[in-house]
Amino acid sequence: MNGNKSSSCGVCERIALTRQGQNPYFVRELETGYVVIGDHQRFKGYTLFLCKEHATEIHFLEKEFRNRFLQEMSLTAEAVYRAFSPDKLNYELLGVGNNVHMHWHFFPRREGDTPSPGPVWQIGAQMRDDRYLPTDEELEDMKKRLDEELSRLLTESGYGKD
Repeated sequence: MNGNKSSSCGVCERIALTRQGQNPYFVRELETGYVVIGDHQRFKGYTLFLCKEHATEIHFLEKEFRNRFLQEMSLTAEAVYRAFSPDKLNYELLGVGNNVHMHWHFFPRREGDTPSPGPVWQIGAQMRDDRYLPTDEELEDMKKRLDEELSRLLTESGYGKD
């Protein structure tokens, strides 16, 4: 079961805002998903890649779409790495429940960014603390840097010119 679009799906709601031009965190649309800067920037450069299809598992996607989705996820991750120069990049595709719309998290990690080595989630509610909301200027700068890297990678790879 891949699940249908749900009115209670936060990712579907964010995609709807993006399509309406009302998502200030939107960076770029790709064939299979949307690249967006994370609302809270506890980890500077935190980015998400939202799947255009409301599916709960990668293997629920049709093969051709799935392969393109994974290709675009990798391209997005590389752009995040180039734009924000982390020591390490964490990739996560999480969720629990029957209505979890697939979306990738990319966390640029730096030495000492958590109290002890380990996953970002160890810091709990601090992840969504409003002191980590980017200013308008910071958000525009991050979006610009990420979009430039995406453009560069798309051009270098000849992506989309089948």
